[in-house]
Amino acid sequence: MGSSDLNLDDTVEKLLNGEGVEVTEFDSVPEQVKPVALRKTVCYIVSAIIFNSKKEVLMVQEAKRECYGQWYLPAGRMEEGESIPEALRREVKEEAGLDCQPITMLLVQEQGPRWIRFAFLAEATGGALKTVADADKESLQAQWWDRESPLPLRGHDILPLINAGLKYSEKPSFPPFQPVDFPCHVICQRLLLAFVRNGNQDDGDENHLWLLLSDGTVGERDDDTQPHLPVSVSVRTRSVMWATHRLLRECMPSSYDQLNVNVAGVLGVQHNGRVPGKTDGICFNTLVSVEHTGEGTELDITNPPPLEDDKYRWEDVTNESLKEKILQRIKDVSVLPVQSLYW
Repeated sequence: MGSSDLNLDDTVEKLLNGEGVEVTEFDSVPEQVKPVALRKTVCYIVSAIIFNSKKEVLMVQEAKRECYGQWYLPAGRMEEGESIPEALRREVKEEAGLDCQPITMLLVQEQGPRWIRFAFLAEATGGALKTVADADKESLQAQWWDRESPLPLRGHDILPLINAGLKYSEKPSFPPFQPVDFPCHVICQRLLLAFVRNGNQDDGDENHLWLLLSDGTVGERDDDTQPHLPVSVSVRTRSVMWATHRLLRECMPSSYDQLNVNVAGVLGVQHNGRVPGKTDGICFNTLVSVEHTGEGTELDITNPPPLEDDKYRWEDVTNESLKEKILQRIKDVSVLPVQSLYW
């Protein structure tokens, strides 16, 4: 992007730095947009992976009837009016008796907007470990687990989370990641969607990078309309990440089946939640790359796939510093991972 797109350059820089940008319009909307409501139309879960100096992990013993006496990570549903970090600290305090501070979000798991879990690597900062004398409806007790001694687990789904926490502690694969406080009334994805043409370094040919931009809704543009990174709204019946594929099908239907679409992961999670029923949504700033499969001989595979919707365009990134940052993030997959548990 050149000097005429300084605002857009600034937006991309912010996203790469894990910052937030206000959501002002939507580009792919499959149905009437209605605000989501926490614990009514959406459910957010927080879970904490906390290690002590011996690399033992904090576990809590469940008090719920259906899993009474079994062990699990400190975890639970967010409540109305909470931010994501506030929910994490509350759950750890209630279930384990400890104060904590998030180090980084580790992973997002989702089954569509109706169930999203945020797993955090965190550290204990105070409090006292909950004992059987403190048992209540939240938990029976808490203890540190060496990950080898027999322990009846509520579910083995936490084992990959614990392993992810250990790996990140030893060698971080992406920068420390915290949610940013920006309101949104739906669950959506803002796409930093790139097409890369690798140059031949021996011939002095540089890499080329294009980003997909939206110029706004056709027929509603005016002189003040600013190009922006496209935003796609998620629907309840699909995974959150499916919104990327739907937008691509809309703007390049003829070539979509001849593309490899790589949803690399998340650059930022924007959430506020202060006004129940109005700011319960989340915007996932998502890094995506597309490439030709090479199966369609009629396509020019050295250039971005042709667009068939006039409100979208490909922008050649000419800011060398910005281009290198994006290319490096794509190469290193230096993003918050997302697991879509169904398609």
